[in-house]
Amino acid sequence: MQDTQDTKAWWRGGVIYQIYPRSFMDSRGDGIGDLPGVTEKLDYVASLNVDGIWLSPFFTSPMLDFGYDISNYRDVDPMFGTLDDFKALLAKAHRLGLKVMIDQVISHTSDQHAWFQESRQDRTNPKADWFVWADPKPDGTPPNNWLSIFGGPAWTFEPRRQQYYMHNFLTSQPDVNFHNPEARQAQLDNMRFWLELGVDGFRLDTVNFFFHDAALRDNPPVPKGEAKTLGAPDSNPYTWQRHVYDLSRPENLDFLKDLRALMDEYPGTTTVGEIGDDNPLERMAEYTAGGDKLHMAYTFDLLNKPHSAAYLREVIERFQRLAGDAWPCWATSNHDVERSASRWGTDEDPTAYPKVSLAMLFSLRGSVCLYQGEELGLPEADVPFERIQDPYGKVLWPEFKGRDGCRTPMPWDGSPQAGFSSAEPWLPISPRHRELAVSQQQGDPASPLNATRQLLAFRRQHAALFDGNLTLVDVGDDLLGFTRQHDDESLLCVFNLTGQAQEVSLPVTVAGDLDGHGFNYQRDGNRLRLPAYQAAFMRTA
Repeated sequence: MQDTQDTKAWWRGGVIYQIYPRSFMDSRGDGIGDLPGVTEKLDYVASLNVDGIWLSPFFTSPMLDFGYDISNYRDVDPMFGTLDDFKALLAKAHRLGLKVMIDQVISHTSDQHAWFQESRQDRTNPKADWFVWADPKPDGTPPNNWLSIFGGPAWTFEPRRQQYYMHNFLTSQPDVNFHNPEARQAQLDNMRFWLELGVDGFRLDTVNFFFHDAALRDNPPVPKGEAKTLGAPDSNPYTWQRHVYDLSRPENLDFLKDLRALMDEYPGTTTVGEIGDDNPLERMAEYTAGGDKLHMAYTFDLLNKPHSAAYLREVIERFQRLAGDAWPCWATSNHDVERSASRWGTDEDPTAYPKVSLAMLFSLRGSVCLYQGEELGLPEADVPFERIQDPYGKVLWPEFKGRDGCRTPMPWDGSPQAGFSSAEPWLPISPRHRELAVSQQQGDPASPLNATRQLLAFRRQHAALFDGNLTLVDVGDDLLGFTRQHDDESLLCVFNLTGQAQEVSLPVTVAGDLDGHGFNYQRDGNRLRLPAYQAAFMRTA
């Protein structure tokens, strides 16, 4: 926990390490990671100097979307262990000073969930209106033009009801009808179950997808030449629509207030929402402003391809303009996107680039999500088509290869199964990942792993870096620079994310250099020379 922060606001500026349980550590030798495996490796996680963990779904599920299709919100899938295993994980994490956040996928269920099994039977049962049902058009086609992110229409026909049900993702993931107050309350009750067990917060999947337009109006097309949504690859027809009516509806704000009221009953807990939207930063600001909705949210602005200094400046500037008192949670990798070491760093130095990229991420105003393996500088794994598991990848192959390349097992050592399992893992292990395994980096002070530990220890020592105001400064087109100010501490941070040395006259007066961050630079007064892939941290006058 950060030494100078109030424990009730641990999340504000906190660093949350995302664990994808299926790929973290296999304790049973079946090739699939599990909760006891996570518990076994929590000492490693604590050694990174993070504040907490976020566990991707481990709930009962048919696993057609690898746990994001939940059939029982209040139990652990046997694949991952038992509820007692989760309680043991929670207890050990808390002993180590780590907070525990868990995924909540409440916008949709699995079609195997008891609610949907009842709802689909007829139009008069007690759960008949708990999902989004609509009559066909007179010609039998779907009610409107809404599309599923995973391909095809967002509607599937149910012959027993002679109606279509809506699904933003797989046909086996029906959308819960949040216009129904009983369904809304049932999901809040499911969250209360985990709060009572002692979890410290929730990551909310697709937090802007909860409500749909009750009139089911068609979405308009994206005008030619205008920017598409960041929430899906360009090759996906989903990006050809402006998502005006199928998500980010105004009613969502009232539900987020109800959710915040629940969280406020459990002091010290927090929420971080995932936002995929046509205007993501605007939505992030709207959903986290005012202290009565989400605590934090993240968008896909830094989970996309662009990463130049100019682009990063534009993202920060736009958020600052919109934010007010909103609080972001920044991430450059997660379980849904190509790893940043490949997405941003393909043509860069594979050791130096991940370090400066993480230094930039850790210095932004906001909280941080750090995805497992990012601290090792892992590149995207190449998963051959015959080993692809992700249904998203199977539909859009080969233009989009799905999400398996960022979900391959965590490499703990250089052995054939990388210390992850004694059996063949559910996804293949990249030979390059074995070379970058924890055991290979542990003893090297200059490794991305140890650089991450050093950077996060450095960050904890400076309140300005985790809770200070941020002001962009002009350091030219090829560098990113900003000041961070908290009380009487004012720091200047400058990042060279390129492979060429850069020189610049600093636009603010420097009072001295900071140490303990692990980067090298030369400064003569206000003249800064920043070698390739280096960062500078200075006190300002």
